[in-house]
Amino acid sequence: MSSLSRELVFLILQFLEEEKFKESVHKLEKESGFFFNMKYFEEKVQAGEWEEVEKYLSGYTKVDDNRYSMKIFFEIRKQKYLEALDRQDKAKAVEILVTDLRVFSTFNEDLYKEITQLLTLGNFRENEQLSKYGDTKTARSIMLIELKKLIEANPLFRDKLVFPTLKSSRLRTLINQSLNWQHQLCKNPRPNPDIKTLFTDHTCAPPNGALGATPVNLPVAAVAKPAAFTSLGMHGPFPTAAAAANAGALAGWMANAAASSTVQASVVTASSMPMPPNQVSILKRPITPPATLGMVDYQNLEQEQLMKRLRLAQNVDEVTYPATRQQASWSLDDLPRMVAFTIQQGSTVTSMDFNPSHHTLLLVGSGNGDITLWEVALRERLVTKPFKIWESTAYPLPFQASMVKDAPISVSRVAWSPDGNFIGAAFTKHLIHLYAYPGSNDLRQHLEIDAHVGCVNDIAFAHPSKQLCVVTCGEDKLIKVWDMTGRKLFTFEGHEAPVYSICPHHKENIQFIFSTAIDGKIKAWLYDNMGSRVDYDAPGQWCTTMLYSADGSRLFSCGTSKDGESFLVEWNESEGAIKRTYTGFRKKSAGVVQFDTTQNHFLAAGEDNQIKFWDMDHINVLASIDAEGGLPSVPRLRFNKEGNLLAVTTADNGFKILATAAGLRSLRAIETPPFDVLRTPVESTALKVAGASAAAATNISPNEPKVERSSPIKPSSILNGVDTMARSTEKPRSLEDVSDRSKPWQLVEIVEPGQCRQVTMSDNNDSSSKVSRLLYTNSGVGILALGSNGVQKLWKWLRNEQNPSGKAVYVPKATSNVVPQHWQPNSGLLMTNDVSGVNLEDAVPCIALSKNDSYVMSACGGKVSLFNMMTFKVMTTFMSPPPASTFLAFHPQDNNIIAIGMEDSTIHIYNVRVDEVKSKLKGHQKRVTGLAFSTSLNILVSSGADAQLCVWSIDTWEKRKSVSIQMPAGKAPVGDTRVQFYSDQIRLLVVHETQLATYDASKMERIRQWIPQDGLSAPISYAAYSCNGQLIYATFCDGNVGVFDADSLRLRCRIAPSAYISQAALNGSQAPYPVVVASHPQESNQIAIGMTDSSVKVIEPLESDGKWGVSPPAENGMLITRTASSSTTSNHTPDQIQR
Repeated sequence: MSSLSRELVFLILQFLEEEKFKESVHKLEKESGFFFNMKYFEEKVQAGEWEEVEKYLSGYTKVDDNRYSMKIFFEIRKQKYLEALDRQDKAKAVEILVTDLRVFSTFNEDLYKEITQLLTLGNFRENEQLSKYGDTKTARSIMLIELKKLIEANPLFRDKLVFPTLKSSRLRTLINQSLNWQHQLCKNPRPNPDIKTLFTDHTCAPPNGALGATPVNLPVAAVAKPAAFTSLGMHGPFPTAAAAANAGALAGWMANAAASSTVQASVVTASSMPMPPNQVSILKRPITPPATLGMVDYQNLEQEQLMKRLRLAQNVDEVTYPATRQQASWSLDDLPRMVAFTIQQGSTVTSMDFNPSHHTLLLVGSGNGDITLWEVALRERLVTKPFKIWESTAYPLPFQASMVKDAPISVSRVAWSPDGNFIGAAFTKHLIHLYAYPGSNDLRQHLEIDAHVGCVNDIAFAHPSKQLCVVTCGEDKLIKVWDMTGRKLFTFEGHEAPVYSICPHHKENIQFIFSTAIDGKIKAWLYDNMGSRVDYDAPGQWCTTMLYSADGSRLFSCGTSKDGESFLVEWNESEGAIKRTYTGFRKKSAGVVQFDTTQNHFLAAGEDNQIKFWDMDHINVLASIDAEGGLPSVPRLRFNKEGNLLAVTTADNGFKILATAAGLRSLRAIETPPFDVLRTPVESTALKVAGASAAAATNISPNEPKVERSSPIKPSSILNGVDTMARSTEKPRSLEDVSDRSKPWQLVEIVEPGQCRQVTMSDNNDSSSKVSRLLYTNSGVGILALGSNGVQKLWKWLRNEQNPSGKAVYVPKATSNVVPQHWQPNSGLLMTNDVSGVNLEDAVPCIALSKNDSYVMSACGGKVSLFNMMTFKVMTTFMSPPPASTFLAFHPQDNNIIAIGMEDSTIHIYNVRVDEVKSKLKGHQKRVTGLAFSTSLNILVSSGADAQLCVWSIDTWEKRKSVSIQMPAGKAPVGDTRVQFYSDQIRLLVVHETQLATYDASKMERIRQWIPQDGLSAPISYAAYSCNGQLIYATFCDGNVGVFDADSLRLRCRIAPSAYISQAALNGSQAPYPVVVASHPQESNQIAIGMTDSSVKVIEPLESDGKWGVSPPAENGMLITRTASSSTTSNHTPDQIQR
């Protein structure tokens, strides 16, 4: 149906509503499927008219369309079933069970059996999950909330929930306008025409019997016919640009391919309507209310149903579409055309990629196999990794022989992961290398994979199933998907020629990959084993690369034919047709043309020793520049994320950085040497040498460490033969750091209450119980504290609070500006753990919170209790001692699986649903004191009071490795050890009373260590990463709180006990101190600390400061590297000194 026909339906709906034709309105809504009337739906649900509810829904979706639809129908039928049971109408309940609910047994037989067993209960509320079911009206209201979330998240309802904004009686207005127009065409128009019918065109009768005027019939061609699939964005909940492609992302490709070439029998489609940022949250999987029986989540239902509602396209020729995109204000000054400088790489540059977060950090791959990280603003080579096989003995001799014969190995592609934490490099023979980037001047070997036979042509990162993966393609005609442990997840076969490039992408929650081969074929794949969904010819039918615009809404490709003819085109995804072909290339290009996109507005390609720019909405070249000469015939190029810098390769083994005016200003700001006032002449000289090797860096005397006068901590200059001053040349990564570091660094010390913001939550009734464990809720609006007496307390920042002036303020999250409410349900219940027969002095409290904040699990020497966070009721108890539980952790992918550390040194893997210990892990010698899951590495890391770290496979629960933490001299390996993963799920924070340490968990090798000394010499009581992973907060048994740079373990701020503890308490016989610290899940500079006097304090920096100091330029603590060999001066040593 065309756009105008669709709009006509909306006009008719408005007319029927105004004329009170209620039944007709809803019948047309359902039959057209254009508008889902949520108000009508709610009325019918509240009235319990289930037959009409399902009948109305059937106009928009069926039970098996996708997982959202299935859950919608399940919730409705489950409610109908429960109401029949509540009425004691067992016959009706059985009928519903057999006719309505049986369809779901195919997908979850256990759930169906559980529902069936409700028939045997006198009151179904005896079922624990249904214990909070109230009266029918309340239950329907609760269900409606869930149904609305599901409908809003369901792609089939995405553009059907908002009625267009229309002036009243719009259809009547249009008819009147038409009649007026007809009247104006009359040859003898009367002043007051008498119009009696709409069935025929109006004409005024001629005077005196003259012949009537011939009705004017305009030819069809004279009326502009709207193009098919014209956007309805102006009427829907999405902007015009977002709604333009309202068909399946792959559907049109497949439909068109069917007309011209072979298509796999199994075809899929996915909605291509992109979501604006403020709508992203509705794509998240809806959560079933915690105390109700819920359908499980079926991960593959969309893929099974994606073929539905395909729309066939007319043809595969190039088509023209109306330009509906809003034109942003721009000029040629927005293009990076000014040459900032030229940098010599030393070998042919084969690939480049800017870091997605640090916009001046450039990754470069070279023809000699080197991978180099450049800080282009400083023109400094931060680190170079020459190619070598990491584990040569792991490969057979024929493989090793193939690696050394013929041509040397080059880098074919380098790429950053979307979060900037990993680097991928593909090589011209077999291998890919993955490096972890910890944020400093270092690349750490993470993984080496023998990926393909022959050349690996492309590498990219993707997030299928919310898991970071690597996608590769190669000369062996295959595409492969790997997880971050090196496990191969998928192999896609179907190309008949070497695969040249890949383009992973997603539309809404559908993940897919476009691939191109050197025979010009384009294919598309979902992450399954169903084969290619597309077989289509790219223009030029040779080497082609595909890219999306930054916002993911527009798809482009650029390629060159064997004859040298180049093509740059925009595709219409929903049609599988070329939307626009850009002009401006030479007849014969000297190589394969490379291109890039930026700012959702510009395209750039390198050709004819030039860089050519296009406006995405116009086919003609916007500008061409030669960048002051020296470019190769087909230069490679890459924009940074901001679009204000452009890296382009040169003919003499280097690259140029081009910039806009804004880009030049940012470069000049960063390149100003910020630390000269702190450096010795030797240091300053070493820094000015671009690409200086580590050997040059060793000119800095290791016997002259810098000691900041204001710092209470004196750094040790050398540890294990490693010069800690080698890192004093580290550069800032942002303009904020530049401004902070342009003056001599000084440790920030918070010693007065007025130097920070704070709020205290205390319980005057029980000061004898210390806060043993502390958590922020995942939503960030509450704090949960577990006391040493086994009682849990919850504080919440509510939506409307009273500030000191008496005015109501809106509080969306935790803040030190407002005192939170000590929250309890109306029943007055406390969340109290089972402590019968427990010696509380010996008990080890432990706690874990579910991802959706619905349940909290805790223990204090007795049974483990599972509490409902809304009612505080105990849902169940398990794991009776002995042995007692000492640490709890939810499995990151299944809340029904819990890892439980025990007093007897074992770890139990417990399934709550079946009340069964699935595995018992043995590896520690003393009680387990810490557990941390890594989904990236697929491991569980445990720590114990024996100072041991154990690594367990999540798949098999087998122990992979065990290491002892390295204790400082004279310290016994006793005391609690805790572990926490950094956001990259690779780096691991290890906390012991004697040290802070970071580890590379993929190898369990220690990276850095900090040992309490001098001004912070008391034992460490607890430590935790900030939410962004940039800081580590550590509490000490003397009341101090240290804020450390997570990368370097350097102290950047000290919060003295006098800043947050009253002088009277400090002067008492037993001054309180923090036992535990928790960091806010969204605010990186907010912490909460649990005290020995049972109070909880939330502390933040002053609003004028905004953060806890700045990263210091010199070491405050101790740096250790993996091996003694890391002190080598060679810049090409993989385990080189960290700079």
